[in-house]
Amino acid sequence: MSSFVTDTPRTSTDGFIIVAVLWILAALATLVSIYAVYVMGTASAFPVHEDRLRSEALASAAIELTAYQLTATTAQSRPTHGGFNFRMGKAEVAVTFQSEAARIDLNAASKELLAGLFMALHAGSDSAANYADRIVDWRTASNNQASSPAVQTTDTAARGARFFHVSELSLVPGLPAAVAERALPFVTVYSGLPQVNVVEAAPEVLAALPGMTKDRLNAVLAQRQMQVLGPAQNYATTEGSNATRVTIRIAYDNGRRSNSEVIVLPFDEGPEPYAILSWHDELEPSADEGLGMTSR
Repeated sequence: MSSFVTDTPRTSTDGFIIVAVLWILAALATLVSIYAVYVMGTASAFPVHEDRLRSEALASAAIELTAYQLTATTAQSRPTHGGFNFRMGKAEVAVTFQSEAARIDLNAASKELLAGLFMALHAGSDSAANYADRIVDWRTASNNQASSPAVQTTDTAARGARFFHVSELSLVPGLPAAVAERALPFVTVYSGLPQVNVVEAAPEVLAALPGMTKDRLNAVLAQRQMQVLGPAQNYATTEGSNATRVTIRIAYDNGRRSNSEVIVLPFDEGPEPYAILSWHDELEPSADEGLGMTSR
């Protein structure tokens, strides 16, 4: 018995199809790899997202407890500072609060007090007075041109309205960015007082009080009493402001940490116990993670 084998000639179309199939398989392999990376990244992000949501809930609880402490007494006897700790949701929460009167109010402080702050931050007396003039001109209503001859320069573009946030300090014409950055920890827009609280203020703020000498500053820091201020008493008070700054530090059992800074305005009457004026938080990664710090 014999068999016949017929050889079918190959065409160029066959080779093209094989190449096309190989390209499709390579593309599918690439897509699968990308999808795998996406899935792994998404899975690793879930714990971070969960901790971020947990941070918001814990910070809200801390604010509620702070508001309770502030409104449990009358406004006259309200504490100007305090702190407490609690554990919840596999995390340790440390809370401190302080009256905004510990800071210099950009909208209420006198030019002399503002100049004193810049001098306390190592600016020369002439420069400090110039920076203070610029801030006063910036916040002065219906002010289209600088009211002070010292700041009538080509870079003057006075806003003519109150500061709504301390970050606006960097927008004041003629105020160096580095100087504005150094001043941020010592200023506020929520105190509403022309004075600062001598009991709560940082040394840099106390040093800014006009008439303050090195000896008086050391005495104030040692005693925290109005009597030793001398002429600086006109710019100081022992009263707190209505607004309170709440600092919340959360340490999770998994090593992550969260820091929040919230400014609240407690109400003695009305349907709401408090209002939130400002909220900033940051979630730090644990030691074995390569995540950057996030904020919202």
